[in-house]
Amino acid sequence: MAKNKIIVVKGISITTFKQGKDDFISLADIARNKNQAEPKEVVKNWIRSRTTIEFLGLWEQLNNLEFKGVEFYSFQINNYRYD
Repeated sequence: MAKNKIIVVKGISITTFKQGKDDFISLADIARNKNQAEPKEVVKNWIRSRTTIEFLGLWEQLNNLEFKGVEFYSFQINNYRYD
């Protein structure tokens, strides 16, 4: 069973929880600091940024034996949001 816990970082309350051995944090709580009304817009823009997509691609290369680099390249071309 996951147990929620609140941590405060630089005055921002962030929900965390543990499920099994894994720890999770709320991106929405962090994003709410930038846009109180629509934190989902902050998360949406972050997840589509070039650097985030490149990071996720590298993580997959290192941790996923079934990672398909050619398919990911096509995904990169079609999904970058240039800042």
